[in-house]
Amino acid sequence: MLHTLTATLEDSPGVLDRVAALFRRRAFNIHSLTVSPGEGHGLSRMTVTVDADETGVRRVVASLGKLIQVRGVTRHGQRAVMRDLALARVKATESQRPQVLQIAHIFHAQIVDLDLESLVLECTGSRDKLDRFIALLEPFGLLELARSGVVAMAQTPQPSPFDLYA
Repeated sequence: MLHTLTATLEDSPGVLDRVAALFRRRAFNIHSLTVSPGEGHGLSRMTVTVDADETGVRRVVASLGKLIQVRGVTRHGQRAVMRDLALARVKATESQRPQVLQIAHIFHAQIVDLDLESLVLECTGSRDKLDRFIALLEPFGLLELARSGVVAMAQTPQPSPFDLYA
């Protein structure tokens, strides 16, 4: 099962490597990983989606919380805002373009680039929404695809029972 975690990390060399090593040692497959500047000076925010069972994810959360460079870990459940972004270059000849644009409209995707034979569409949403969007574009000829990975935050500012503060 996929679980999404967010960690606040010190922004220093080697921290991401130590965190990735923790997942590697436990043989967990990282489904998605995003890292960006965090809320404070010298901090980064890491969101990772990992394929693990309940026991495994609890161990990872506990282990992450023990790393000196980790300031906090949040395990996101149902009450979280999670988004992924996809850029898809799809073949769209003159005859195909209306159908591709209809799919884009349904999924609230934006056209960010185009030429005579293709369109680049930007779509944001849940992982499932993007999977459906991409599946509908594939029959037209998906020429290139880039996904950002999941970013997440709690819906409410209250900490969950799974939060650890270092």
